[in-house]
Amino acid sequence: MPITERWQLVQMLLSSIQQETQTATNEADESTQSPTEIGIAIAHLHPWTQSFVGLLPATSEDLQATYVDYLEEKYA
Repeated sequence: MPITERWQLVQMLLSSIQQETQTATNEADESTQSPTEIGIAIAHLHPWTQSFVGLLPATSEDLQATYVDYLEEKYA
């Protein structure tokens, strides 16, 4: 896949994540929910999306797996 197409894919993915996050945040703001209720509103997002936007911390296992994948690709 050419780099321009990959870059478009990344931009579309980030835009989609931003829209999901804004929708969840706007729903929480419009109904004047407490911080706990805001967390519940955002909790409906896919777990990968939550970790991507920093709502859930990545576990050490996730970080290790990511690093191993990186090394395998680099030295393959």
